Amino acid sequence: MARHTVNGLSIDELERMLQSRRSLVQKLERQRSKVVRKLDALDDRIRQLGGSAGRSGRSGGGRARNDQSLLEVIESVLKSSGKPMKVGEIADAVQSKGYRSNSANFRGIVNQTLIKDKRFNAPSRGLYQLKK
Repeated sequence: MARHTVNGLSIDELERMLQSRRSLVQKLERQRSKVVRKLDALDDRIRQLGGSAGRSGRSGGGRARNDQSLLEVIESVLKSSGKPMKVGEIADAVQSKGYRSNSANFRGIVNQTLIKDKRFNAPSRGLYQLKK
């Protein structure tokens, strides 16, 4: 005996339809996870060979990954320069060394890093160098 009807379907029929769809969604999510793992493995392999594997067209974006931290790259830039540099010059040099960032304001991030870390000092406004 049907309990109630909605658009000609009983509650039991609607519940079965919902359960069927939930099962299908779970199955598709498992398939998607497998494909994502395969894509990640391919991206890793491409990076190992020196290519730039991106996540273009995939949801989630993700942040750029680097071999060295921003601090380490800034330190090497200032060490190789040997003289005080402007924040913009440091940011450009860091990126030219291969450091990747998705930030719209990378210069600001470099500036905050220089201000906060004790390895760097400002001999004059806007110029930074390694502490001696």
